[in-house]
Amino acid sequence: MTTLDKAIIASYEKGGKRFEIYVDPDAAQAYREGVKKDLKNILVAEEVYSDAKKGEKAKTSDVEKTFGTTDIMQILDFILKYGEIHLTTEQRRRKVEEKRKQIIAIIAREAIDPRTNAPHPIVRIENALEEAKVHIDPFKDAREQLEDVIKELRVLLPLKFEKINVAVKVPSAFAHKCYGTLKNYGIKKEQWLSDGSLIVVVEIFAGLQGEFYDKLNKMTNGTVETKVIEGGRF
Repeated sequence: MTTLDKAIIASYEKGGKRFEIYVDPDAAQAYREGVKKDLKNILVAEEVYSDAKKGEKAKTSDVEKTFGTTDIMQILDFILKYGEIHLTTEQRRRKVEEKRKQIIAIIAREAIDPRTNAPHPIVRIENALEEAKVHIDPFKDAREQLEDVIKELRVLLPLKFEKINVAVKVPSAFAHKCYGTLKNYGIKKEQWLSDGSLIVVVEIFAGLQGEFYDKLNKMTNGTVETKVIEGGRF
C-alpha cells in the first residue's frame, strides 16, 4: 500500500470549489487508462480535501452537492474519470517516452523521404525529434498530435505521406493463407482466378512497402508477384 508521502493528488473543480484526494500514482493512472478494472488499492487516504497539501477537508455539503454522494469510492471513480491527476516526474517521463515511440512508429511506417521515396530509418527520426526539440504531449493521443510534430520535424527532415496502390498476385497454394493479411492492409479490389490464385489491389502508405513485401514473400516462399500501379486498376 502506497504511503501518503508517495501518493499524488487527483483533483476535480466545479463552481469555484476544489476537491482533492490522495491516490496511488501507478494504480490511478492504470485505472484511468483502462488497464486496471477495479478501484482496489488506489485510494491512499479516505478523505476529500479542499486543499490536500494543507490538510483542509472539503465541506460535506459541498461534496454531496457536487458529486451527489459522500461515498468515497464513488467520488474516487468520478475524479479519476473526469478530474486531473498530477503525475510524478517519473510517470510523466514514461508517458512522454511512450507517446514519442508511438509517433516515431507512425512516421517510420507511413512517411517516406521524398528525395529517395524510401522510409526514413527510425534512428534518423529519433535524432530529428531530439535536434528539433519537438514537444510531445504525454496526455494527447499520438495520432492527434502528429500534425504538429510533423510541422516541427519538416525543418530538419523531408517527409511525405503518400498512399500507393499495389497489385498483388498470390499463387493458389498460398491464396487463402494470405487473404487475411491482405485484407488487414486494405483490399480495394479482388479477383479469384479459375486456377485458385488471387489477384488484389491493396492501398498502403508508401512507407509500408518494405514491410508489406517482406511479409508476403515469407508467407509465399517468394512466389508472390507485386507491382505498384496507378489509379488502382488491375
